[in-house]
Amino acid sequence: MRLSIDPASGRVRLTIPKRGSARTALAWAEEKRGWIEAQRARLPAAIPFCDGAEIPFGDDRLCIAWREPARRVPVREGALLIVGGPADRVGARVEAWLKREALTLLDADTRAIAGAAGIAIAGVAIGDPRTRWGSCTSTGAIRFSWRLVFAPVFVRRAVVAHEVAHRLHMDHSPAFHAATARLLGDDPAPAMAWLRRHGAGLHWFGRSSS
Repeated sequence: MRLSIDPASGRVRLTIPKRGSARTALAWAEEKRGWIEAQRARLPAAIPFCDGAEIPFGDDRLCIAWREPARRVPVREGALLIVGGPADRVGARVEAWLKREALTLLDADTRAIAGAAGIAIAGVAIGDPRTRWGSCTSTGAIRFSWRLVFAPVFVRRAVVAHEVAHRLHMDHSPAFHAATARLLGDDPAPAMAWLRRHGAGLHWFGRSSS
């Protein structure tokens, strides 16, 4: 039997051997409640998109400012992200704005990196996967996690270079890693290390603190 905590969601996973007893496993997991609570206490804090919340945005930080008479579509003014309308819709409007910005930034990064190397791209899209930051199909369709909008620019661009490199090598061979570094124009290792250390925390932005 095995217990694990998903750092991106906080969910507890109990793995039971093929012929194991579910009742026995659940009783054993209950005995580990102290360990579970200790592990969950170490997870990143949830940061809901609400008035006064601060969120990273590339290399900058933005403070959400709710002003009821303001436009309902968020508008960035320096370090402020101003959003109006009913307070209970602030979170949804901010998330929609962030997703649009993420797609714009990731599309521009992808086309710049691919274009400089003469690599064809079928299209760029975003999603919200839990286990990967990007994917590339054999047809050249690239998809990224919109949550990369919270990562530093050097991290975002390294992920883009990684996926564009899959247009040359659909594997993770030495040739692929060399292509990633060449496309990025730098060593991608620091960016990958940043994601291993801080990536799970990106999934906690926009989540309720309750």
